[in-house]
Amino acid sequence: MALRSEYKDLFLEKHGVKLGFMSGFVKAAVNGLQHQPIINSVIDGEDIIYRDYIDISIAVGTPKGLVVPVIRNADKMNFAEIEKDINTLAKKATAGTMSIDEMAGGTFTISNGGVYGSLLSMPIINPPQSAILGMHSIVQRPVGVGGSIVLRPMMYVALTYDHRLIDGREAVFFLRRIKDVIEDPRRLLLDI
Repeated sequence: MALRSEYKDLFLEKHGVKLGFMSGFVKAAVNGLQHQPIINSVIDGEDIIYRDYIDISIAVGTPKGLVVPVIRNADKMNFAEIEKDINTLAKKATAGTMSIDEMAGGTFTISNGGVYGSLLSMPIINPPQSAILGMHSIVQRPVGVGGSIVLRPMMYVALTYDHRLIDGREAVFFLRRIKDVIEDPRRLLLDI
């Protein structure tokens, strides 16, 4: 939140699009999927297929219901490219002009129920994908910091996953990676 506040005006001026939270979560998810590739894989009959690309589906609420457009090759995009793609896809979704191809083929989904006030939920996997990340409202909560209780912005995230393919260990490591990268985005720059 501090990074966004500090750079949002410069980002808009340079890239012509607002810096939102979703691009950070897309980048964090990409990084998590790179660290836990089983979550980006799929069961195909008796085989497990590991994908060498990351196409992130983003759930978008529209007046006519939920649609899930896909950000193709998100692993090769920077924050500005992701924000521009999200903006374009959201406008098409709202206008009802999105094609089937723009909603097909994602390898992993992010759903943000927090925009509707959700504090915690478990989103449903979009087959043939193997997992979905649910984001929730950012709420000031009391937390312990250095022996004191202080208010901090907190968001719960949830990962629904196909347990035939993904063990709890990998799911927790993935969620910890999301947490680490969101709390300190410099980790992306330094690849740590």
